[in-house]
Amino acid sequence: MSYQILCNMKGSRSMTIDENHLRTIEKFNLLADLLDSNGIVDENVLNKLQLNARSLLDNTNGNPELLNLCKDVIFHNNMKAFALHQLILLYIDWQKEQLENLKGEIETEAEA
Repeated sequence: MSYQILCNMKGSRSMTIDENHLRTIEKFNLLADLLDSNGIVDENVLNKLQLNARSLLDNTNGNPELLNLCKDVIFHNNMKAFALHQLILLYIDWQKEQLENLKGEIETEAEA
């Protein structure tokens, strides 16, 4: 499954995020502790994410999943603070959806 996020306020630029990208974000915990206490997503937050991703790439010997995420999303030309904010919101919604699906599976198994 793939999702579209807006990359600017006008809506003239967008980026496709697929489920593998979201799983990779989850696997490497890339969004944890990214935001300061003010919760504002700005260019400094994006720079922090990019530095974390570079460090992880070095430490994982160029993990293919992480490499694809970096190429397709984190270092994409349209990735700016606005797009990162949209990505964070998408990730939160995706996590909620995954949790609901897991709860549904558990309930189904319990009924059987």
